[in-house]
Amino acid sequence: MTTQPQSKRLIWYQASRPRSLTATYVPLALGGVLAWEDHVFHAGRFLLALIGALFLQISANLVNEYFDHRRGSDQEKQQGLGMIIVRGLLTPTEVLIGAIVTLLIGSAIGLYFVAVTGPTIFLIGIVAVLVVVLYSAGPLPLAEIGLGELTVFVFMGPLLVFGAYFVQAEEFSAKPLWASLPIAFLVAEIMHANNLRDLDADAAKNKRTLSVTFGRRFAQNFYAGLMISAFVSVVVLVIAGIAPILTLAVFILAPQARDLIKTATTCLDVQELHIVLVNSAKMHARFGIIYVGAWFVQLFLMRL
Repeated sequence: MTTQPQSKRLIWYQASRPRSLTATYVPLALGGVLAWEDHVFHAGRFLLALIGALFLQISANLVNEYFDHRRGSDQEKQQGLGMIIVRGLLTPTEVLIGAIVTLLIGSAIGLYFVAVTGPTIFLIGIVAVLVVVLYSAGPLPLAEIGLGELTVFVFMGPLLVFGAYFVQAEEFSAKPLWASLPIAFLVAEIMHANNLRDLDADAAKNKRTLSVTFGRRFAQNFYAGLMISAFVSVVVLVIAGIAPILTLAVFILAPQARDLIKTATTCLDVQELHIVLVNSAKMHARFGIIYVGAWFVQLFLMRL
């Protein structure tokens, strides 16, 4: 059956895993607010950085899709954000080409920022490209040797927030690194929820995620620890004078966080754990909107 142009576009949209892209929107928005706080916000550079980061994340998603298929690990999964190849929606070659094209676009935007801001962004860009490729590819993919959560914690937290800030300010500041921690904990939680859901499938394919290596009880407790750390870190940042007091509004999400922890630490059903994953991504997005929004509102009120 020939795929119609409209449906093909929809398939590529699905392959990009749009629900996962809040992992880019939130840290970039935080970097933008911090730049505005320091009176260095540059709308053009902010938007270009957002586009570049989105292309890099989409490339990482496609690389993951391609190598999951090559290793056969997608055959064991019952649920997943991608699974475009195993469902016959795109061929492996199409997905690989898509990964290369999006990586090149994201890298080209990074090179532009190197030209206008200097070598610091080059170093961040090199790390970003390595993460995109080595997260799922190579003889020892980061996602399969227990480094998945740490990788996304660093890359989708401190690195992205600092990078978004730096391309506007063109100067070093430690504040973006500290301010990113609540977001970093929650983006790592998304990855961990994915690995908790896929624990049995990954074990069957000898993928040595943290969940497989240390077992289900550890994985359940680690999920709870990441969630709690996100909320506690906001309190610490407010006490330290880094984050404004209005960011404590994130605690409106505490009941939802409690329910997620309860399900993640007691449930064994893959479909229910997939719902935990979906809701963990929603938690990251909602938390990020409130956290960044509250930061912006307090700055706005202070400038009235």
